[in-house]
Amino acid sequence: MVEFRQLAVATFAALLTSSAFASADLAKSKNCVACHSVERKMIGPPYKAVAERYAKDESAIKLLSEKIVKGGGGNWGQLAMPPQPSVSPEEAESLAKWILSQ
Repeated sequence: MVEFRQLAVATFAALLTSSAFASADLAKSKNCVACHSVERKMIGPPYKAVAERYAKDESAIKLLSEKIVKGGGGNWGQLAMPPQPSVSPEEAESLAKWILSQ
């Protein structure tokens, strides 16, 4: 029984890790990293700052997904984030979840 639990925990951890890498790769493939970094401010805010700001917001995934696709401004300064029409709603949700996990 203990071996089964260890296997289950290891499998779950591997799934979490692979999805984290998949989302980081998605962010790179959609060129999000041209303006954002995990820890430092670039043109846009760092992902960790976004995660902190929206940590207690239950609507954060939906809100951020929509901002990724449609663009937005005024939340992090004067410069607006342009729309990202090459990002599907499903990809935007995956990116939002990954950003919030930082």
